[in-house]
Amino acid sequence: MVHPRDILLESKSQHGLIPVVDHYCGLEPRMSKALQLQSELIQELGNCVMDVTLDCEDGAPVGAEAEHAALVLSLAQNARQKALAAGVQSHSRQMPRVAVRVHAIDHLAFEQDLAILLGQNPEVFCHLMIPKVEDLASLEKAITAINAAGGKNIPIHVLIESAYAVHNAFAIASHPRVQSISFGLMDFVSSHGGAIGSQAMSSAGQFQHPMVLRAKLEIAAACHAYGKVPSHCVVTEFANEALLLSAAQQAAHQLSYQRMWSIHPKQIKPILQAFAPQEQEIELACQVISAAALANWGPVSVDSKLHDRASFRYFWQVIERAASVGHELPTSISKYFSASADLISS
Repeated sequence: MVHPRDILLESKSQHGLIPVVDHYCGLEPRMSKALQLQSELIQELGNCVMDVTLDCEDGAPVGAEAEHAALVLSLAQNARQKALAAGVQSHSRQMPRVAVRVHAIDHLAFEQDLAILLGQNPEVFCHLMIPKVEDLASLEKAITAINAAGGKNIPIHVLIESAYAVHNAFAIASHPRVQSISFGLMDFVSSHGGAIGSQAMSSAGQFQHPMVLRAKLEIAAACHAYGKVPSHCVVTEFANEALLLSAAQQAAHQLSYQRMWSIHPKQIKPILQAFAPQEQEIELACQVISAAALANWGPVSVDSKLHDRASFRYFWQVIERAASVGHELPTSISKYFSASADLISS
């Protein structure tokens, strides 16, 4: 079977191929709860629609960084082993996706994190998040250390948290190991020495302050230039689902982000809702791609409109986004997203 991704995208772009939710947690009860919730959503929706990123940076108690890293590794291993014991294939879209955020490269615990987390079986982690990356040189230094620790094949996610890092966003996005870039709102605002007010960290203010908006747009543009996934920052008002939904919709539809952090279980489904394509657009996309496949990817007419490779490419990416949030697709399309297929096409 010829896969549309190979025909239309030549397997170069990673757009839309990782879950739209990146759920962060660092305390042991919350990490365990998040992994359980991830398992329940896999059962409900048929594939893994959220990453769980276990936090060794802000989540680790001072002085107990090694113990916390060992706990994170144990939780990730248990989640994978439980899925394998249930018959889930290692690269299946139903395999739990567990990531880890390590300490910043200049932190004393950075190399210790890598030794503990990657020294045995780094394949338990779907990606590694590196915080406080400032430029390409610091990124390459971090990746050299990751490779030396045994993580040569693990995808890298980068957290940009300063004006200088935003300035270098395009260079950072160009690195072949980088899969996604996230925006660190709180540290970005704090790094301006009071020149940006605290209101810019709120759910509404972060979409209004020009400096914050500029940073978000620069990161999104850099990611799209190199086929990487831009990941939007947190909304701290976690009890207000309406605020979260509004922020997620603005991130997805106005700022061109394809992924967003959550910090509370109540935020997960609103993010899935906001980042999902509209029902009518999914139906049209399925019609166009089905017709294109029958025509061996030559030009086709759908509803008296001509479509060719350019529009095929767009509509295929609509379908990928729909699949990534667990949307039920017709058989002619769902065959490309079988339970045994990799989430990211090789």
